[in-house]
Formats: sequence, structure tokens, C-alpha cells
Amino acid sequence: MRVAEVTPNVDPAALLAGAQFVDAFRIAVARSDLDARHAAEAMVARQPRWAEMLVALRNILVKPLGLKTSGASKGTPRDMIGIFPVVSETPERLVAGFNDKHLDFRLVVDVAATGAARNVTATTLVLTHNWLGRAYLALILPFHRLIVPAMLRKVAD
Repeated sequence: MRVAEVTPNVDPAALLAGAQFVDAFRIAVARSDLDARHAAEAMVARQPRWAEMLVALRNILVKPLGLKTSGASKGTPRDMIGIFPVVSETPERLVAGFNDKHLDFRLVVDVAATGAARNVTATTLVLTHNWLGRAYLALILPFHRLIVPAMLRKVAD
């Protein structure tokens, strides 16, 4: 299955006001019963081993800086998709993400019917707060452009 980078079709002001970075990738899958939650779960639950290793390295490097290594909160139990708290959800769209001191992040998973198939689009929005957020975003972007398509391919498996 082919993943394509597409023009984001979201309202950044409604999802993450002031976002400086927005991108989107799409894949068509032959699963007529697919909804946004199941697509998001498939994306994050079975990451490629190399992506898991990058996330583990990231967590080791950012922990001394006091940054979150997951979106889980210690107090209130939250609905989670992988390490990401669910912000909002409909059958067609799931928004997950969290706010941290260096940046705020949202992952939007949209599922749209196209005949018997479904188009699954993963849109990423980022709002940086300071130099650390801008440096972090610049550092991870090359990996982001590899990881998101790899995650989307998992929806087609």
C-alpha cells in the first residue's frame, strides 16, 4: 500500500491554535469497517522496531530536560492511544496529543469512505513554545517523515 504526503485538510486554529508545523500523510485501505479509533490503534500499537528504538532513545535524552516521555498523567486516568491521550473522538476523527513545556502536539487520524475502501489520513500539528521546542522539532522532522508513513502502513496490514 502506498502512503502519500497530502495537503492537510484540518482547521489548525480549532485543533491547535498557533501551530507552526502541520503536515499530513494518507493511505487507502480495503477495510470498509474501519473507524478512526481502530486506525489510530493500529498505527501506534505496532510500530516498526526501528521506530520503537528511536522513541526509547528520545525518552532517555529528554528525561533530564524535564520533558514528558509519554502523555500519561499521573493523577487522572485518561483514554490513551499508545502514549498519546485522546483529546476528542468521533467515528471519523480521533485527535490525540499533549502539551509540554517545549511544545504542544496533536495527531489527527481521519477516516473517510471511498466506495468500499477507506482513506486514512494522519495529520500532525505542532506548536513550539521556546528554543528547545524549535530545536526538538528540527531534530525530529527527518524521522517524523519516515515514522508517520510507516505507522500508516500498519493500518493496511
